[in-house]
Amino acid sequence: MIRTKKSFAYIGFGMDIVSEIRLPELTRVGFLSESPDVRIEINDLTKDWYKFDSETRKKFVVEKGKVMFEVPNTAIFLITEGQKIVVSPMIEAEEDKIRLYILGTCMGAILIQKRILPLHGSALAINGKAYAFIGDSGAGKSTLAAALIKKGYALMSDDVIPVSLSKENVPFVTSTYPQQKLWQQSLNHFGIDTDQFRSLFERETKFVVPVNANFSSEPLQLAGVFELVISNDEDVIIEKIEGLERFRTLYNHTFRNFLISRLGLEDWHFLESSRILNQINVYKLQRTQQGFTVNHLVDLILDNLKREEGK
Repeated sequence: MIRTKKSFAYIGFGMDIVSEIRLPELTRVGFLSESPDVRIEINDLTKDWYKFDSETRKKFVVEKGKVMFEVPNTAIFLITEGQKIVVSPMIEAEEDKIRLYILGTCMGAILIQKRILPLHGSALAINGKAYAFIGDSGAGKSTLAAALIKKGYALMSDDVIPVSLSKENVPFVTSTYPQQKLWQQSLNHFGIDTDQFRSLFERETKFVVPVNANFSSEPLQLAGVFELVISNDEDVIIEKIEGLERFRTLYNHTFRNFLISRLGLEDWHFLESSRILNQINVYKLQRTQQGFTVNHLVDLILDNLKREEGK
């Protein structure tokens, strides 16, 4: 378990990160920044957490500039001002699970606090631009990304997509780290042997899949967003989302979007979404519940992008 107070330096999510917890998913660098974008520390948060009553401790505690939550039998986490993550590990907690929350919920909160929009999905580099594939859990975002990777395109992010605006209000995606999480069923469809990968903590049929050779580490302009949805219809379709529905789409698929209002950032999220939506198209990508339709979806996406480029 986590014992060391030694610090490690990484690059991930477009930021310099100094951490007292090893994060092998991220790209390690050989020097410690004196002023990192994010610092991850180990400390005892027990007193801070147990000052709240039992009902409050079942939820996220959100105060100005702070987000605090507990994962039972794992750790208490505190995210502060977009700059620091404090982890209070519990006895016999598994490091894999702690890292899962650091790189997921904690980094999502960090991005929101830094006023960087985190979308929930996968981002890929296609023809020199970034495209985001968003959707509810289980919609098949990572599977779709894996199919595009097999076509030769590069992953930029899986699960949390950091979207920022340049000074000219051009949206761009920053890469996170070269790894996917894929269900065994998807790997079976792609003919990939799961024996070479480790399973996620408590998810024996979901596996960590490195994609180092198919990873794009450079920030790229966001050129489009595709919302993946599951339908009872038999048709696999793609259609443009118009009007105010586009705002709903971005909000619904902002990672840990419940933090937006609780941190008092509704105006920021609306303005940020408006500036992003002024620059991109948003599509609904509908798949069926039956069969493995991902290859059909890939064809629809690539055909759509060819049409858009031809305009």
